Amino acid sequence: MAAEFHQFRHEGALTQMRVDALMALSTEQGFSVERAEAMYLQGWALVRQGQVEEGIAQMCQGTAAWRATGAIIGQPHQRALLAEAYRTAGQIEEGLRVVSKALDGALRTQEQWYTAELYRLKGELLLAQSWGYHAEAETCFHQALDITRRQHAKSLELRAAMSLGRLWQQQGKRDEARELLAPIYGWFTEGFDTDDLQEAKTLLEALA
Repeated sequence: MAAEFHQFRHEGALTQMRVDALMALSTEQGFSVERAEAMYLQGWALVRQGQVEEGIAQMCQGTAAWRATGAIIGQPHQRALLAEAYRTAGQIEEGLRVVSKALDGALRTQEQWYTAELYRLKGELLLAQSWGYHAEAETCFHQALDITRRQHAKSLELRAAMSLGRLWQQQGKRDEARELLAPIYGWFTEGFDTDDLQEAKTLLEALA
């Protein structure tokens, strides 16, 4: 849980430290599910620290190990992390393929807790693919926002609002972007050292 906590905060080095301990303990005790989880979190930490190709390979191994245990729940989150890693590597088509599989899987299992982030990532990947996809990307960002508001998931709502806000900023809709993002940012009373809130503050300052 500590490793996941640091992953959610986008802290690569701290995730690596916790996940190394998780890997050792789960291997020693024969906990196959926890070991698979450690593998893909370890891969994410490597990507975060700049070892992108090695990290992606480790995440793919972790996802395969997770499936081998028969586990179904949790795959959308894993695939979202992998899609983000492919985006970092500039492998946009592969990232979109992974997101599509993740959304299909979430539909089958009714696992909804990370669906909003999958739609947000799909939008970001579409924009990275070509500016011609900006209308489809905007639809994805709105889908992500709708889901987060139904779920009262403020951290994921902030991410979706930043993605849409950046798109609107590029389109010259600065006032709309600021009106969208400011209330969500203002909701938070802690966590201002996290990447997401620092990024939101920087974006709001640019929109002011």
